Amino acid sequence: MQQTFTLKEKLMQLFHILFPVFVTQVGLYAMNFADVTMSGHASAQDLAGVAIGSSIWVPVFTGISGILFALTPVVAHHLGANRYEQIPYHIIQAIYLAVAIALSILLFGALGLHDLLAKMKLEESVRNIAFNYLVALSYGIIPLFIYHVLRCFIDALGQTKVTMFITLAALPVNIVFNYLLIYGQFGFPKLGGVGAGYATTITYWFCCVLSLWVVRRFRPFSKYGLFRRFYRLSLSAWKELLKIGIPIGLAIFFETSIFAAVTLLMSQFNTTTIAAHQSAINFASLLYMIPLSVSMALTIAVGFEVGARRYRDAKQYSFLGIGMAVGTAIATSLFLYLFRGEVAAMYTNDQDVLLLTKHFLLYAIFFQFSDAIAAPIQGALRGYKDVNAAFVAALLSYWAVGLPFGYILANFTSAQAFGYWIGLIAGLAAGALFLSIRLFLVQKKYEHHEKKTEEAC
Repeated sequence: MQQTFTLKEKLMQLFHILFPVFVTQVGLYAMNFADVTMSGHASAQDLAGVAIGSSIWVPVFTGISGILFALTPVVAHHLGANRYEQIPYHIIQAIYLAVAIALSILLFGALGLHDLLAKMKLEESVRNIAFNYLVALSYGIIPLFIYHVLRCFIDALGQTKVTMFITLAALPVNIVFNYLLIYGQFGFPKLGGVGAGYATTITYWFCCVLSLWVVRRFRPFSKYGLFRRFYRLSLSAWKELLKIGIPIGLAIFFETSIFAAVTLLMSQFNTTTIAAHQSAINFASLLYMIPLSVSMALTIAVGFEVGARRYRDAKQYSFLGIGMAVGTAIATSLFLYLFRGEVAAMYTNDQDVLLLTKHFLLYAIFFQFSDAIAAPIQGALRGYKDVNAAFVAALLSYWAVGLPFGYILANFTSAQAFGYWIGLIAGLAAGALFLSIRLFLVQKKYEHHEKKTEEAC
C-alpha cells in the first residue's frame, strides 16, 4: 500500500489489490463448487448430502473465522501509522485465538452434530453422507484457521497476489483428490460425497503449510520475523481482536446462515428440490465472490487511509469500490438470464433437477444488486473499524425480515420453495438500505473530525 493523490491512482491501486483478492475468493469457492458439482455427478443423494453438510459448515466457518478478519484492519492501521513493531505481536496472538476457536468448533461438533442431523427430515442415505462428509472435513479445521490468519496478514500488507498464488496452487489439489476419492479412481476408495470432505481437508493442510513457508522465507513478510518469538498469550490482545472481530463474525454468520437455514428448511421438500436449490444457491454464491472481493479490498484500502488520517481518500475509495461492484452486478445479471440453462447443466444430468435449477437461477438475478451495494459498504465500514452496524443490519434484515417473510410465502402461499428465495431478496434489499445510511453517517463524522483538525492547525 502507498499513498495516492488522484482518482486514477486510487482506481489503479484498488484494482491492484482487488483482482488477486477476487481470484483468491473464486479459487476458494471453486473448491466448494467442485465438491458440490462433482458429488452431483456421483448421485442426487451425494449432491443432497454434501449440500446439507456444506450448509452447516459454511456459515460456521465464515461466521467464526470472520472474527479473525479483525486482524486485517488492525494490521492496516498499524501499517498506515508506521507502527511496524506491533504487527508480529498481533499476528501471533491471532494464531493462538484461531487454534482456540478451531478446538471449540471440534468440541461442539463432536457433541451436537449427530443430534442436529437426526432432527432433520432427511433420507437416511443423505443424512449419513452429510455426517461423514463433515467428519472428514473436521481433520482440516485447525490448519484452515491458521491459514486464515496468515492470509489476513498477507492481504493487509497489500500483497494480495501472494494469497492468489497460494489458492491457485491449492485448487488443482482439491479437484484431483475429489476425482480420486469421490469416484474411486487409480485404486483409491470410492467414497462418493464423503470423499469431497477428505479432499477438502488435504487442501486445507496444503494451504497452511505453503503459507507458513511463504511468510518465513520471502519479503516483505520475512522482515517482520514471524515465529522467531512466540509471545505470551495476551487476553488484552484477544480482547482487542474480539471487540472488532465478534461483530464482524456475527454479521457474516447472520448473512451466510440465512442461506444455510433456508437450505435446511428445504428439507421439507423432496430430494430433487433440495438438489436444485443447492445448485442454484451455489452458483449465486460464486457470483457473490465479486462484491465480497471488493469488500475485502476496501477494508485494506480504507483501513490504510484511516490509519494515516486521510479521511477524504478513504471516502473516495469507498465510492470507487461501490461503483465497481454495481457495474459488475449488471453484467452478472445479464449472464444469469442468458445462460441459466448452461449453468444448471454443470451441476446435474438429472432433467428434473436441471429444470428446477433454471427456475431458481431467475430469482438469483435479484441478489446481484443488493449484494453489490451491501458487501462493499461492509468492507468500507470495517476499514473505519465500524463493525457493529453491519452486525445489526444482518440480524434485522435477514432474520427479522427475510426469513419470516420467506417462511410465510413458502408455507402459506403457492410460492412454496420459491417463497424462501423471495424472502432472501427482501432481506438483502433491506440490509443494503440500512448499510448505505450508516456509511453516510460514519463518513460525515470523520469529515467533521478532519475539518476541526485543519482549523486547529
